[in-house]
Amino acid sequence: MILRGFSPIDWLENHWVTPSYGGWLLIGLSLSFFGAATNTMAGWLYVLSGMIFALLGISAWLSVRSLQQITLKRSPIAPVSAGEDLTLEMTLQNPSKSAKTLLQLWDVLPASLGRPAGKAIEVIPSQGNYVWAYDVPTQQRGIYHWQALQLRSGTPFGLFWCRRQRFVSAKAVVYPQILPLTHCPIVDAIGAEDSPKMYSDRRYQAAQEGITKTLRPYRYGDSTRLIHWRSSARFEEFKVRELEVVTGGQDIVICLDSGQPWDKDVFEQAVIAAASLYFYALRCQLNVKLWTAGSGVHQGTRTVLEMLAAVQAEEPVQSNIPSKIPLLWLTNSAQRLTGLSSHSRWLYFAEQESSPNVKTLAAGLGITADQPLAQQLQKPIR
Repeated sequence: MILRGFSPIDWLENHWVTPSYGGWLLIGLSLSFFGAATNTMAGWLYVLSGMIFALLGISAWLSVRSLQQITLKRSPIAPVSAGEDLTLEMTLQNPSKSAKTLLQLWDVLPASLGRPAGKAIEVIPSQGNYVWAYDVPTQQRGIYHWQALQLRSGTPFGLFWCRRQRFVSAKAVVYPQILPLTHCPIVDAIGAEDSPKMYSDRRYQAAQEGITKTLRPYRYGDSTRLIHWRSSARFEEFKVRELEVVTGGQDIVICLDSGQPWDKDVFEQAVIAAASLYFYALRCQLNVKLWTAGSGVHQGTRTVLEMLAAVQAEEPVQSNIPSKIPLLWLTNSAQRLTGLSSHSRWLYFAEQESSPNVKTLAAGLGITADQPLAQQLQKPIR
């Protein structure tokens, strides 16, 4: 078993070799034969003791030699959401001319991901590879870095153990959970304000100009104003222009007040809410961005998910709060709501009370820990 602490046996195994139970037994037996030979001056006891010592020496040397020339590679780790399993894959390459046998491989995971995972390997053929893949369950979001891999060998007789540490960097990204919201009044209220749409489905039939995406054959019910006469004359059939549909939605910035001290569980709920609201706003075709105290304003699916995976409470403020843009402010501090404009909205994550005792121009919603988060995010705002 791989231990995270330090012991003399671990140090000896990592820097040279350490005897197994059978090895200690043979060492004691050879010493007994040598002591008996010294007392009796019997030559055959010297020979027997020497043969056992020779066997132990060869076994120790072969254990060290067996770990040489083995190379390790990690495959990239695909990101997952909290609650899903990470799939980790490693490849052991044996470029030597002899097979490697009786090996153990240990992946020393971060403590937050679990205990070290191990695999017993019977043989790696000469000039061959061995692929080990396993799953690690995740419970909490985060970006995890580690690099330690440990190879352990007992070849050829299992009398000695030799362990060597290799450093192959790994990075695993665990995204926060995203709640499947069917509706969200607090986002819909922002999206309904001043959201001009150009050439939307309602105006398509009346459109006479714009960017032509493609030409298609005329279908019954198409407006004659969309007929492209030059192409129709060329192909001897009516061709209708399909215009590019351009939708310009409302700008919105979801602000996670990560510069404040938070209760750990409440902050995790706020991160889940921020991720769920961001992707709901994307489905509503809003121009949505995310702001955190440590990272500033960003947008883009992968970038936002990595921001939310890495964000921590009480992080230093590195960026100013956006201005002149509707904000959706997620906080646990009532005092932080006083400066919000009337076209912004807020979510207050209560640690002791259900709603902030402060008068604000903006409407919002209080989030408590005694009800499911998805249900609360779909409530009407007050």
